[in-house]
Amino acid sequence: MKIVFATNNAHKLDEVRQVVGEEFEIVSLRECGIVEDIPENEPTLEGNALAKARYIYERTGMNCFADDTGLEVDALGGEPGVRSARYATDGHDDEANKRLLLERLQGEEMRSAQFRTAVALIMDGKEYLFEGIVRGEIALEQHGEGGFGYDPLFFPEGGELTFAQMSSEEKNAISHRGRAVRKLAEFLQKIE
Repeated sequence: MKIVFATNNAHKLDEVRQVVGEEFEIVSLRECGIVEDIPENEPTLEGNALAKARYIYERTGMNCFADDTGLEVDALGGEPGVRSARYATDGHDDEANKRLLLERLQGEEMRSAQFRTAVALIMDGKEYLFEGIVRGEIALEQHGEGGFGYDPLFFPEGGELTFAQMSSEEKNAISHRGRAVRKLAEFLQKIE
């Protein structure tokens, strides 16, 4: 079964393909001819995921899914949340986002946070939502070279490595996106 994943982010695509396995052919936006940025103007992760999935479905008519992920820091009242990718600027600048987060947490002892992913699936015109959450803490400084986004700053609960210090397999086994995508994959396997 071929399903469009509403992303052109190679890291996300690899993560999802690893989790879903070979039973499904996951294709990127570029692979189905969509190169424009999809608007993310909704106030919630679920809203953005649904809006992106609907955008793809309307243009391709293909079964598709989209995700939106936010880092929610307790001491910052849930920031950066739905604005995680655009926290410091309007243009997905990971380094600026991490710097701003560390600045805002300077001197803060409570560094608990969670990564949360919402995945919206449109299958044969019907809409479904899946969620994945992983709790953890924000590091005082960056650790590791892997992953992307806030991964070098996030220690998952009970772990001694940040997401950026883990292999992609280790991260996928416990990550928010991995958890949401496993729920999606289990659902797809039931209806296939």
